[in-house]
This record gives sequence, C-alpha cells and structure tokens, in this order.
Amino acid sequence: MKNILLLTFSLFILSACKQEQQLSSISPVNWEKRYATINPNQQFVNGATHLSVYSQIYSYTEHKKHGLTATISIRNIDRKDTIYLSNASYYDTHGKLIRSYFKKPIYLIPMETVEIVIDETDKEGGTGGNFVFDWMTKPNRNEPLFEAVMISTSGQQGLSFTTQGVKIH
Repeated sequence: MKNILLLTFSLFILSACKQEQQLSSISPVNWEKRYATINPNQQFVNGATHLSVYSQIYSYTEHKKHGLTATISIRNIDRKDTIYLSNASYYDTHGKLIRSYFKKPIYLIPMETVEIVIDETDKEGGTGGNFVFDWMTKPNRNEPLFEAVMISTSGQQGLSFTTQGVKIH
C-alpha cells in the first residue's frame, strides 16, 4: 500500500512538471466560426483603435518587473447592428509584431463581447505592449469599445488597473 501511494504521488509530480505551458490564449473563442464575408456593395465606416496593454510593470526599481494577466475586451456596443474586425495585432514595447489573432474579418453581433487573454507568464509584450484593431461599422452606428484589464495577485496582495482604446488614423 505504501509503495502504491508513493508511486501515485511520484506520477502526479511528474505529470505536473511535464505539463506544457501555453502562453496567451491565442484562440479564446474559435475565430474561424466568427469569419465573415463582407459584401463589397455594403457601405462601411472604417476605423482603427490603439489599446495599451501591460504584460509587465516595474516593481521597486527599473530592474525588477512584475508579470500581469491582461484581459482584452472587444465590445460591440451597438444595440442594432453587427460590427466587423479585420485585424487584431499585438505589438511589444519596441513596436515588434508579436502576433495577429485572425486571418479574415470576424463579426460581433449587437452587444456581444469577445476577449483575448494574455497570460501572466507571457512577458512578450513587456512594459509597453500595444494592440491595434481595424474595424468596420455601418454609417451612423456606434464604434466598438476596446478595453483591457490587467491584474496580478501574490499572497494577499492584489494589483489591477484598466486601459481604454483610442481611435487612431
């Protein structure tokens, strides 16, 4: 019995050590199921939004950084019409493209939210990460809303803050 418990415990420890670390939920929703075909005859207003995202912040000095989990919230705040996103690109502090999240335009139905999560262990974005979103709406409709919530906890201490997207040209 003692040997069986020891073997079970050892296998548990080994499986925990060998677990593959998956950085950033590149597909928190199935983007392919959201692919949209855009009617070339449909009139759209095109826009772009920048969103600041921090996967790390400085702690104590400029030589010590603290990792954060970032939730990037993409919201269609229009109550009547679908919006379309043609790009969601993530850049690091130095402006280097880390990844793009989908290859074709996607849709969000009225009042829908989709999220991208940057895991606390994913430090690629650094202290000055950036998202750029390209989007399309019908004329005279609400523009999408882009927000990020960054959070980290350690023991009984917690840290959280938010950022909002800014329309760019």
